[in-house]
Amino acid sequence: MRNVTVKPGQLQQRRLSDDIVERLEGMILEGTLQLGERLPAERALAEEFGVSRPSVREAIQKMAARGLLISRHGGGTFVAEALGSSFRDPLLELLEKHPEAQRDLIEFRHTLEGSCAYYAALRATDPDRERLTAAFDRLTECYARDGKVSRAEEGTADAHFHLAIAEASHNAVLLHTIRSLFELLKRNVVTNIGGMYPQNDAVRGMLMEQHAGLYHAIMEGRAEDARHCASDHLDYVAKVLADVQGEVTRTARARRRQALV
Repeated sequence: MRNVTVKPGQLQQRRLSDDIVERLEGMILEGTLQLGERLPAERALAEEFGVSRPSVREAIQKMAARGLLISRHGGGTFVAEALGSSFRDPLLELLEKHPEAQRDLIEFRHTLEGSCAYYAALRATDPDRERLTAAFDRLTECYARDGKVSRAEEGTADAHFHLAIAEASHNAVLLHTIRSLFELLKRNVVTNIGGMYPQNDAVRGMLMEQHAGLYHAIMEGRAEDARHCASDHLDYVAKVLADVQGEVTRTARARRRQALV
């Protein structure tokens, strides 16, 4: 068998770059590094990880080859934005226009967000609670500006509140599923707002109460209550939207009959 001479440091450097890859992958999975976010400079990463810049560079090259990172000449290195992006235009517009697809999305959210709320109540850290409180305060502010806030602004605040819950769940699969669906979630919320609020003023008050109940259950660590709050909220949204759609259908039918008289 031929003897292979290994230069000192070769194996160590390879292990170092693999360790750095694992660290960076973990940061992406946990959401510390977000999709499209620029990585710190090689020098900063080397200091943070306690390794050499060539090891960092090698790790970045490995991740770029796998499509996890994108290096832009003269612009730095970024987390790939397309990771987990299952729902993009024009599918967004297609789903947005069909009532049945909106119903399907609410059903999907029912399962997903109930689990997020449950685990967030169990696992939320102090920084998670701070982010959740900030998101809840923004949403509450939108509610307080009744009639003076756009549907898009309120929908964005609502979606960010639910995203903060997913982050607090500390479940990488749940978090990245929610993130990949964020645009779809935001549009669904905006569409729901437009469909529900004309019904009556009590709807807005009920939504405020439900979000507050969900927030407090998570903050107080009441996992089962948090799951139920999330489920009850989406059940209510589905019911109100079904009532609205039923009224629209009945009105259209009555008008057609009237036109025949």
